[in-house]
Amino acid sequence: MPLGSLTDRPDHELVGVLRMPELTVSPLRSIVKRIIGALLALLATVIIVYVDRDGYRDANGDGLSLLDSLYYATVSLSTTGYGDIAPATSSARLVNVLVITPLRVLFLIVLVGTTLEVLTERSRQAFKIQKWRTKVRDHTVVVGFGTKGRSAVNALLGDENAVPGQIVVVDTDQQALDAASALGLVAVHGSATRSDVLRVAAVQHARAVVVAPNRDDTAVLVTLTARELAPKAHIVASVREAENVHLLKQSGADQVVVSSETAGRLLGMATSTPLVVDIMEDLLTPESGLAIAERPVEPSEEGGSPRHLSDLVLGLVRDGVLYRVDAPQADAIEPGDKLLYVKKVTQAEKIER
Repeated sequence: MPLGSLTDRPDHELVGVLRMPELTVSPLRSIVKRIIGALLALLATVIIVYVDRDGYRDANGDGLSLLDSLYYATVSLSTTGYGDIAPATSSARLVNVLVITPLRVLFLIVLVGTTLEVLTERSRQAFKIQKWRTKVRDHTVVVGFGTKGRSAVNALLGDENAVPGQIVVVDTDQQALDAASALGLVAVHGSATRSDVLRVAAVQHARAVVVAPNRDDTAVLVTLTARELAPKAHIVASVREAENVHLLKQSGADQVVVSSETAGRLLGMATSTPLVVDIMEDLLTPESGLAIAERPVEPSEEGGSPRHLSDLVLGLVRDGVLYRVDAPQADAIEPGDKLLYVKKVTQAEKIER
């Protein structure tokens, strides 16, 4: 559908553009829930009719029994009404209640269940979008859910404190967005080169932006747009060619990763020192083995050297600046510093080639 100005649209019109994560429910469970709801409605109607039975008149003139109330409720809720053929005996009415009415309910479920579910889902999505847009802050926006974007999301989800609902994926490929929604991520359909699409993703309130499209020129334009909307966000961009790094830096990227050169270095190292490549892959895989992590220093560590800690420290972050562990500035740990170290995610295992 034409996007127009997305930021000017009400929340219910963003359904299909902005997709909130949903819990999957089996079809059988959904049908059972509908049947239970129908039975509860039937029970409530029977109670109401029976309590007020003096206000009803039966064609037989003998007043309403509990069975009569149940019969009245069934023909009313099933929209059957009164016709020229109606059960007159108690046994016929009991058959109508126990056999005919469940068949009618099942028919109604099959006939209108899908339509009602679609309408309910759109209303639920509109409500969740409204709630999310008013509360979302300090989230991460990932532009592009291809190979690089998926790997970035996997790394984010590898953090033990990660919340899938705090990650927003922006892409034009519906299949990629479906895959993102299956992971519990918020999905936005549209081109991230448009400022209104990024506003729908609440990039102005984002803590970080990951720019991972398939083209370098797209990455430059997305970075420019994101930096204009979110001057304080930390923007990390990926490019294929090293000659475009300066363009991303000038566009506002805080960090630029050259995917082709990184892969090329690993390929070159694999020919002479393959075990080093295995270690690098292990460090870059947060789910198991070893991983690079960051933590604040403890009071007992202040004043000491990071090289003397039990953790394998790679660097020290002070006032937003990274110092390698062998740098003079990292000789003594100061209050407020953070440490980049190698942590063990699971039990150490021998790395097999």
